[in-house]
Amino acid sequence: MYFYCEKCKKQYPLNSHSYMCECGGLFRLHKDSSDELVREISIGEGETPLLDFRTNNQDYLLKMESMQPTGSFKDRGAYTLINEIHKIGIKKIALDSSGNAGSAIAAYATAAGIECTVYIPDDTSKEKIDQIEAYGAKTVKVPNGRMKACAAAKMNLGDAYYASHVYNPLFFEGMKSMAHEIYRQLHNDVPEYIFMPVANGTMLIGLFLGFMEIGRLPHFVAVQSKKCAPLYEAFHGLPEEPKRTTVASAIRIEKPRRLQEMIRAIKASDGDVITVEDTDILKSKKHLGERGIYVETTAAAGLAGALQYFKNGKPDNYRVVIAITGHGLKR
Repeated sequence: MYFYCEKCKKQYPLNSHSYMCECGGLFRLHKDSSDELVREISIGEGETPLLDFRTNNQDYLLKMESMQPTGSFKDRGAYTLINEIHKIGIKKIALDSSGNAGSAIAAYATAAGIECTVYIPDDTSKEKIDQIEAYGAKTVKVPNGRMKACAAAKMNLGDAYYASHVYNPLFFEGMKSMAHEIYRQLHNDVPEYIFMPVANGTMLIGLFLGFMEIGRLPHFVAVQSKKCAPLYEAFHGLPEEPKRTTVASAIRIEKPRRLQEMIRAIKASDGDVITVEDTDILKSKKHLGERGIYVETTAAAGLAGALQYFKNGKPDNYRVVIAITGHGLKR
């Protein structure tokens, strides 16, 4: 396995302290059929339920990623990323995160004996900061939002490996497992639709890569808050709007680095990008809670999006998966 530049195709080893090509291109992962992923470091990750959920006289399937060990889908990417860099001898990492990726990577890093520093926006919830620090990771609060935290992490790497869930393709390699799992749970079949909250696109891109391996794509529907919707604007060719604070803090990314990659994935699946009001996200969170499902606020955006998308009805034979991305104890 090795990284290569999406633009000029220059190759880089997995232990490279470069996080993107000198030409400015982002890395992708080359993996031969003979390459096997390392599976030594575990904290109890495994298959998450695909839960039947009926609402508004419509049937949905909730993919309960909130039941991963650290409470979010980011454990899938962290598991593969940390296992692979542990194998090649990385001892010190740094990354930036609004919370969930930081928690996941910090948890697997400490299990692997890797020193970890997480740069976070200074308005990150106390619950997420407490969780990251509980794993022994150092947190550095950065003012003025998520993009400033990213810049601070890259500027202060020193001798640390940049274990970014956005820049490092090993994270996306781990996310592919979610596609294969859904396929197995549907008795070797692909759902018609998958709805998910989207910011940097780690789930979207990982699912795309995974279903491409399977050979069939569901329709991907990315859901964003109307207050911060850069993917929606780019996908539909709309002018950029000022970005505002949203209750869905985990998808409050003003300039996602892999924007074009996300657009390609959605177009290839004949999918869509939609926006929802913050009030509808909060209503969906309350609705899930009343059904015994406690989610962080951002995780309710997928349900809000599906209910909006199918407000005029949904064919009964459509299997619609909604990603429940994070547990409510995180916020």
